[in-house]
Amino acid sequence: MPDRPYLSQNDTIMWMVEADPLLRSTIMGIIVLAGAPEWDRLEARVERVTHQVAALRERVAPVPLHPTTLQWIRDPDFDLGYHLRHIRLPEGSDQQDVLDWARTQAMGGFDSARPLWEFTLIEGLVDGRAAFVMKAHHVVTDGIGAVQLAAHLFDFEPDPAGGEAPEHVPTYRTTSLTQLREVVAHDVAGALDFTRHQVASVVPTLLHVVREPQDAVNEVVETAKSVARVLWPATNPKSHVMVGRMLSSNFRALEVPMTELRDAAKKGGGRLNDAFLAGITAGLHRYHAHHGHEITELRVAMPISQRGEHDPAGGNHVSVTRFVLPVGAPDAAHRISAMHEVVDAVRHERALHHTEAIAGFLNLMPRGVIGAMLKGVDFLASNVPGVPIPMWLEGQAVERFFPFGPTAGSALNITLMSYNGMCCMGVNSDSAAVPDPDVLLDCLRAGFAEVCAVAA
Repeated sequence: MPDRPYLSQNDTIMWMVEADPLLRSTIMGIIVLAGAPEWDRLEARVERVTHQVAALRERVAPVPLHPTTLQWIRDPDFDLGYHLRHIRLPEGSDQQDVLDWARTQAMGGFDSARPLWEFTLIEGLVDGRAAFVMKAHHVVTDGIGAVQLAAHLFDFEPDPAGGEAPEHVPTYRTTSLTQLREVVAHDVAGALDFTRHQVASVVPTLLHVVREPQDAVNEVVETAKSVARVLWPATNPKSHVMVGRMLSSNFRALEVPMTELRDAAKKGGGRLNDAFLAGITAGLHRYHAHHGHEITELRVAMPISQRGEHDPAGGNHVSVTRFVLPVGAPDAAHRISAMHEVVDAVRHERALHHTEAIAGFLNLMPRGVIGAMLKGVDFLASNVPGVPIPMWLEGQAVERFFPFGPTAGSALNITLMSYNGMCCMGVNSDSAAVPDPDVLLDCLRAGFAEVCAVAA
């Protein structure tokens, strides 16, 4: 019998804080298709994928005697008809109509007694187009995991050979005695793993202390400072405009050619992610100016991927860190450079090597403390490397792939996923923080145009 996987401490935080609905961790992928695939073929395809990606047939359950430990267990009553849906919008609906429908779905939670995902095929779009909306809880997968999942769900040629037969997905025993044994085994394994790492490092560490005592002290101090920066309980956003929070949001989509953003990043001395953040901050600077406010810095939360080469499809392998970004750069090139400097420093934070331990500490704190820290963030940003070549869903071409992340207590979330030469961005904004989402979208478009102009 395989080991039952347990949620990481970071995932446990995302699960626990949902006692406050503002902090729900729902992610969505909205795929625009050239046409609607045949329903029977799509249904068979998704059924096959649920046998290939175990997370799609598992649900979250508490661990006996461990209030802060959660586990994945196989759902014995899995019903594909609940998770895969088919609707039709009024004829002639456009992309924004799909986004408006999807944002209402994103605001709702999940049935915790079932696997935490829902897929919906939407017909009725203009020119015979269709949309495929993928909704999942963030503990099911991160952005890169979603791309890996897409590799199972989509094809890379219009008419591939027939799919493989479903793989056998093993069942789990669920007796109380079995659960207790597994919990004990999990704790012992964790203790042994911790001890093994400590024993492996203690001798060289002691030698370093003897040979370079001052360096050793400095390393401890710098690590402590790094952890303190990560845990600093900043509970007030920097913005004086995007301050409201409510259980309603708006979806908008933004596109930028990959070559333009990448070339601008190189010209500005940074990476694609730096140009992405530069475009966001340029847009938010304009948005604040539109409302008569001058802003010099904003607090962002950004996931840092820790996904390993051999990690399976699905799953969540990111650590989210908060930091402050300068907003009032004199020009776009300086803005890209400033983003690069700040993000590079964050990527080298010593605390990133201790994220599970930090998350374990946070899990022992009152949920309100964590929630207050999340609500002190102005915006979330995530850059997900996507698929650089065309995809098809049961013979229908994928035209766009827009990702939407949760606001999680912030004013807005902007997520970028590259697809076939295009940077597709999903903008999820809190309706109280941003009551004029179309104005925000215009400001973001202008901000990215300003950044892309650096390449020219």
